Parts: sequence; C-alpha cells; structure tokens
Amino acid sequence: MSLPPGFLDELRSRTSITQVVGRKVMWDQRKSNQGKGDMWAPCPFHHEKTASFHVDDRKGYYYCFGCHAKGDALKFVTETENVSFMEAVEILAEEAGMQMPKRDPQAQQKADRRTLLAEVMEMATQHFRLMLNAGAGSAARAYLDGRGLSQDARDRFGIGFAPEGWQGLWDHLTGKGVAPDLILAAGLAKPSAKGGKPYDTFRNRIMFPIRDARGKCIAFGGRAMDPNDNAKYLNSPETELFDKGRSLYNHGPAREAAGKGQALIVAEGYMDVIALSEAGFGASVAPLGTAVTENQLQLLWRISDEPIIALDGDKAGLRAAMRVVDLALPLLEAGKSLRFAIMPEGQDPDDLIRAKGSSAVQKVLDGAMPMVNLLWQREIEGKIFDSPERKAALDKTLRAKIKLIQDPSIRSHYGDAIKELRFQLFRPQRGAGGKRGGFQRGRWNVQPPVQARTKVSMLAASEGAVEQRVREAVVLAVALKTPEILDDFEYEIESMDCLDQDNALMRDALLRFANSPDPRANIEGYLGHEAVENLLRQPHVAITPAVLRAGDTALARKTLREELNKLKAERGLRQEIAEAEEEAHSLNDETVTWRLGQAAEDSNKAKLSSQDEEGGDFAVGSNGAPIDKEERAALDALAENIDFSRGGRPPRRG
Repeated sequence: MSLPPGFLDELRSRTSITQVVGRKVMWDQRKSNQGKGDMWAPCPFHHEKTASFHVDDRKGYYYCFGCHAKGDALKFVTETENVSFMEAVEILAEEAGMQMPKRDPQAQQKADRRTLLAEVMEMATQHFRLMLNAGAGSAARAYLDGRGLSQDARDRFGIGFAPEGWQGLWDHLTGKGVAPDLILAAGLAKPSAKGGKPYDTFRNRIMFPIRDARGKCIAFGGRAMDPNDNAKYLNSPETELFDKGRSLYNHGPAREAAGKGQALIVAEGYMDVIALSEAGFGASVAPLGTAVTENQLQLLWRISDEPIIALDGDKAGLRAAMRVVDLALPLLEAGKSLRFAIMPEGQDPDDLIRAKGSSAVQKVLDGAMPMVNLLWQREIEGKIFDSPERKAALDKTLRAKIKLIQDPSIRSHYGDAIKELRFQLFRPQRGAGGKRGGFQRGRWNVQPPVQARTKVSMLAASEGAVEQRVREAVVLAVALKTPEILDDFEYEIESMDCLDQDNALMRDALLRFANSPDPRANIEGYLGHEAVENLLRQPHVAITPAVLRAGDTALARKTLREELNKLKAERGLRQEIAEAEEEAHSLNDETVTWRLGQAAEDSNKAKLSSQDEEGGDFAVGSNGAPIDKEERAALDALAENIDFSRGGRPPRRG
C-alpha cells in the first residue's frame, strides 16, 4: 500500500519517540535530561547493564553505542513488536489520532506531483531573489536597508521581490516550460474571472519563502510595498504543499537551534523572526498570519517543552496571549507548558533589538512569566473584590478554567498556584510602602493591584454604566452590520473599555475579522450564532436606524462618530468624578468644582451634538449651560460630601 505524500512526515511530527521507546525501557534518570528530550537507557536490543542506548526526542531518532542499533519510532516498533512496516504505521497512527488513508493506486502519481510543485516553488524563489537585486527592486532594497537587514540575512532567508505587473512570474515560469496547471496549483497565480490570462498572486511585494521542517519551499509570505494596499501581509493560499495551520515560519533552523540548547521563541511575524535570528536567537518561529493553532502548538512542543510566546506590548499582543492560554489549557501535559514574554509597550522584538540591542530582548525573555500567572491576571485585572459574591465569582471562573486541564497532576498544581495567588490578593502583606505590581502601561507584572476604589471600579459601579453598555452595543452592532467602514473607526473601537464581557468579546472578534471577506460569518463561527443574535435583538439596538438600514455607510459613519464621542466624553466625566472623590481633601474646593465643570461641559457638548435625534432630558444651570438631570443629581450629591470646613465655599445652586 502506498501512503499519500506527507503522511509519514505528519505521523513523525505527532509522535514522541521517547514515549514510544519508554514503553520498553527504563530511563537512566541520572544521565537523562527530559527537558531537552535527551534520554538514556540500557539497550532493549542487547543485554547490558549500562545506559548506552540514546534517544533524541527532538530529532526523532535512537542509537545504541553498544550494538549500533539505530532508527526512528517506526523502526523501533517494527523491531520490538515484530510487525511489518505498515502495521507499525497503523499502530502509531492510531495512537496519534490519525486515520489511515484508504488504498490509493495513484499515490505515486500524487507524490510525483508534489515533487514537481516543490520544484516550481523553488524556481519562483530564485526568480524573486533575482528581481530584488534588479532595477525593479531598488525600493524594496531601500526598505530592507532601513530595517537593518544585512545581505547575509537576505540570502539566508531567501528574501526576494515580486515586481508590479500582472503576469511577470507567470510569463517567467511558462517560458521555462512549467505547465500552467502546476503554477496555479502551487498558488503562484490565479485564474482570471474574465476568462483572460491568469495573473500573479503576488505583485509589488517583498517575498519571504516559507519552508517546511526539511527546508522545502511550500509557500510565500508577501509584504506590500504600497502603504495603501488592503493587505499589508499576504500568504500563499492553501495548496497540496501548504497548510498554514500546520506550518511554522523558520521551522527547520529553529528546531536545529533549539536542539543545541537555545530557548524556542514564538514571535508574531517574519521580520520579528529574522531580527531575532540575526541577534543570536536562532530558535525563533512565527505562525503564519493566524493565531496559534492546536497543530502548531503540538509542533512547538515537539521542538521544545516550554516555548516562550513573545508578543508585542500592546492590546492586540495581550489579546493574542490570552487566546493562546485558552488553546493550551486542555492540551497541557507533564513537562509541556508555555511561558509568556510581553515586549515593552508599543514595541515588537524587531523594534526592541534596533532600539536597545539583543541584551534588552534577553532581559524580557528572562522575565517570561508562567502561563498560570497570565491566566490569573486576566481574571482579576480591572476588577475589585469587595464582597463575598465577587470573590465567589472569581473562584467559579478560575475553577472552570482549571477543569479544562486534562492531566490530573497539572490540574492539581494549577489549583495550588491559584490558591497561593488568591491568598496574596485577599490577604496582602504590608510593607514596601504599600505598593504592589499590576498592569502598568500595557505590561503584565506578577503581583495584582488591589484597591478599594479605582478609576476602573468607579466606572463599573457608576450609575452611567447601563448607558455605557447600551452605547457599546449600538457601536458594535452598527460596525457588524456595516463592516466596510470598520477600518476608519478601528482605533476608537479598540480603545473602548467595555464594561460588558459579551461586548468585549464581540469587540475583539470584530477587530480580529475586520479584513476578512465575510466578517459576520467568521464572527459567528468564532463566538457562535447566538452571540451575534443576542447583540442584534437587544431593544435599543434593534431600533437603531443605522442597524435597520444596514449598508447605509453615511448613516453608519454618523452614528458611530456620535456614539463614540459620547462614550469618550462620558468616560472623561466619570474619571474626573472618581478623581475628585479621591482628591477632595488635597485640592481646594474651587479647583475640584472647576475640573468637574469642565468635564461636564465636554459631556454636554457630545450629547447636544445629536440632541435633536435623541431628545435628552436636560436641566439648565444658572450660567445657561444644559446638564443632564441625572448627572446634575450626582454632582450635587458629591458637592454635599466635600469638606468646606477649611475655608472653601460651597458651590452655588443653579
């Protein structure tokens, strides 16, 4: 029986040879290093007392220094189980959860086709490299020079350039005798919808070859030279060679470097990986334009027991880290985990290396936190736990997360770690000036902040919280119904501090799938159809004109602009009120009153900009300025509590 191309490669990547061999031998614990996959035992093929049988889990091979037996997991099974090669494949495939392929008389023909496709990809690589060094590549070379990319790095990573023009690569390959169907099957060209000549997939882009673990080019990533291009980065479509959810950029070289003892680093993009490699961090990889998938996580654990997820120091980077945590929890095994290194705010690894050198990156990596700490931070950040009910809610959430861990030993240790963190949170030790760590300027620290009254807590507890949730829902629904305008409001929507957890999830999903062909379908697939319907059938959302008249971009823009301005103004007012309560005894009364007045004025302006449409309920102050009656009552209540005993004057009532 012939196996389809790539089946054995995937089987080997899913199989741990130390687990296979470990069923037949007793490891020498003094000589073995499980963390590095470097295991030793007495040889099962000849009688001996010393541990001369060596298994390298990263390379997937065993070798006996006594009898010189050697091979991979498949050969080990055939020789120890006395089965045929195909029977060994079936045994390991069942253990790895892979379905054996049906008999395919055309398997050899398919293998030959994959070989041809790989040759076509290599021809394209050489063409792009030539174009980079030609006259058409001058701007691309200048860009790479500006990023500090040496000629040696360009050669090592095979970086090239796809010039402008619709059929440059097509004409080159067909001129070399390559069959048109192979060019299309490799994802290098697309058929014309108008029945004309196929056109190149990549145009006016810096080209990064994507290679499999054995070094064969299977796809390309292209960075647009035009800043107005809709897609800054574009990957090859999935082909017979390329499955992006099962591939890693720089897989082969990173595996080799990790085998020599380097820490495996998972960055976000091609340039980060190249910059890290150039700075001496050779064991660096990146997912290919998507969040880390389960298959990629398994590939990472085949290379290293504890990869370091190095993400950008911004909100998007933190959200990506949280998605990896949720993915990894059910997959954790003894010795297999993750650590997280968050770059300084607003910087990625490439930025940090160019600004401060490799030592700065190493310092961040040295401070990488265990996954349990990141899980803890997510559940406590921005919250207060001043009641038994809130503490119980925290316990319930964390218990649900820990239950996802399948390994009972790891689950128990996570429970112990959470108990310790919980003890530190609710029974903090005094000292060090009362200071504790937390989320500072986009950075995760180990110790959480615990304050009785914070700006965030004031915001969540204020009477205006209901109104904020309403406005958040309207913003998200309008953006969902008219996704073509989302790019214009991406920053404002990302900056929304959603009080409602469902709104926060919808915000993140909108930002994640904003540039996809069908954002709503992708969001429903990500959050579920019910989540979308729950948002759209809320009464205040369902009657919003911009939702009812979906597709009216002018109305949608107007609605989003007004609602976002109101959210911003109201947030400013509530923050001023919170700060005023905190500082009422340190500032004079007139200063407090003036600051509150300015914030209220800004909020009123935002509301009055659309008063004709909404018909707000306003009172008029003595100075003629309108103010929402509910906000006026809140300000009056605050003024009653201000201490006027030190010479201050009570505010005049309007």
